[in-house]
Order: sequence, then C-alpha cells, then structure tokens
Amino acid sequence: MSEPVVITVRDNGPFLVKGPAQLVDAEGRRIDVGSRSDFVLCRCGHSANKPFCDGAHKQCGFNSDDSTSRID
Repeated sequence: MSEPVVITVRDNGPFLVKGPAQLVDAEGRRIDVGSRSDFVLCRCGHSANKPFCDGAHKQCGFNSDDSTSRID
C-alpha cells in the first residue's frame, strides 16, 4: 500500500505536498512535477513560477488568515 498524500498548510507560506500526488490544472491537464514526490504550491499569488512556490511570499509580506484554514 502506498503512503498517503499529505498537504500541510504552512503559516504565512505555501502548501507543502508530500507523497505521490498528481497536479492537474483547471482544464484537466496534468502539470509535470518531475520525479519529485514533495513539492510546494504558491498560496500568495506572487510566485513567478506558479503554481509552484518560489519564495515570493517572503518579499510580498503574505500573511495567512488561520481562521479560514482551520476545520473544527
């Protein structure tokens, strides 16, 4: 049995995806993640390498609102 995919919401940063995930765009086309089993997805909207994070959240002062990302 394969390991589950785990997506971690990082405070004031990207989504960290760990595991054998497939990334698909809005039209259903697969986005190549290469041979990586872990990758980070932009959440701030400022990455020059969307949908992947390039660290732009640090320069733009992205601040996540934890109240909307929690499930109780």
